[in-house]
Amino acid sequence: MRIAADLVTALVAALHVYILVLEMFWWDTPKGRKAFGLTPEFSAATKVLAANQGLYNGFLAAGLIWGLWLGPAGDAVKVFFLLCVAVAGLYGAATASKRILFVQTVPAVLGLALLFPLQG
Repeated sequence: MRIAADLVTALVAALHVYILVLEMFWWDTPKGRKAFGLTPEFSAATKVLAANQGLYNGFLAAGLIWGLWLGPAGDAVKVFFLLCVAVAGLYGAATASKRILFVQTVPAVLGLALLFPLQG
């Protein structure tokens, strides 16, 4: 169970590193606009806001990586940051795109479900 929990946690962390790159560096590029369904005008006007958002996604990834680095002693850290990801995903799904629920919240909840039996 631990291997599965850590694998899902690592995948969620990797996803958030990718989101960081999309939002901080590729937002105003064809790849970034395609990923988020943006017009060139909108992406240009919101580039700074997106970079800020990307930085926050990077902090989520960093927390998850920290929890993984700590091994079993980092389970509480992983739980905290997976909960943060799940809540961010719920908010994003409610305010931006329902797709965020499946991209962000569902994997985080799966990670939490896999970690839950390991809590003692």
